[in-house]
Amino acid sequence: MTYVRPAAIAVFVVMTALSFAAESFKPTLRVAEEKPAINLDVQVPEAFGEWVIDKSIIPIAPSPDVQASLDELYSATLSRTYRNAQGQRVMLSIAYGSDQSSEATAVHRPEFCYSAQGFRVFGAGETKIALDGYELPAQRLVARQGQRLEPITYWITIDEEATLPGLGRKLEQLRYGLQGKIPDGMLFRVSTVGLDEATAFNVQEGFVRSLYSVFDLNFRNRYFGTVRQS
Repeated sequence: MTYVRPAAIAVFVVMTALSFAAESFKPTLRVAEEKPAINLDVQVPEAFGEWVIDKSIIPIAPSPDVQASLDELYSATLSRTYRNAQGQRVMLSIAYGSDQSSEATAVHRPEFCYSAQGFRVFGAGETKIALDGYELPAQRLVARQGQRLEPITYWITIDEEATLPGLGRKLEQLRYGLQGKIPDGMLFRVSTVGLDEATAFNVQEGFVRSLYSVFDLNFRNRYFGTVRQS
């Protein structure tokens, strides 16, 4: 008799439920249309705390075919590098999509994006970033390519809920689908180069906390998530 792991059963049940919801309910109400528009360039400050944009580093533009794919999937993207007084740098990347109702339209996981660029990607565990009494769930990775070591921290939002890919995201998609809603959301990623793994993750957490503390309250939950009210 073949033993089936409980986790596999749970994922199967959720995926089946999502398929049923998609066919039966066909959500039509777009959450993004009921709220103020997301404008990454305006809402993400260029300077905060000890961090300022490092204009000496210009992000490499994607090839035309890759850019076309990004334009089709995402409503907006933002890529910046910030520097503090110690010369430490944090690369920030945000991808926003107005339709996060299914895996086909959801933001892509960094694991896949980095692997597609030739990096070897290793999981470094999940973490919780304490933000004024709220614990933000985040995933840590380490990407390697030759001598380049790039620790990464990221999370995903579905409307105003922060989660991670996998079962958590599927449950959020199902919850909104059952309400007839199409949620928006984003991938929020920070990474560093030139620091050892432990130092990099500490710097990234400090960066996230500093940004959160000054973020416009009208939009903060949509970038960082919030404590769900029971």
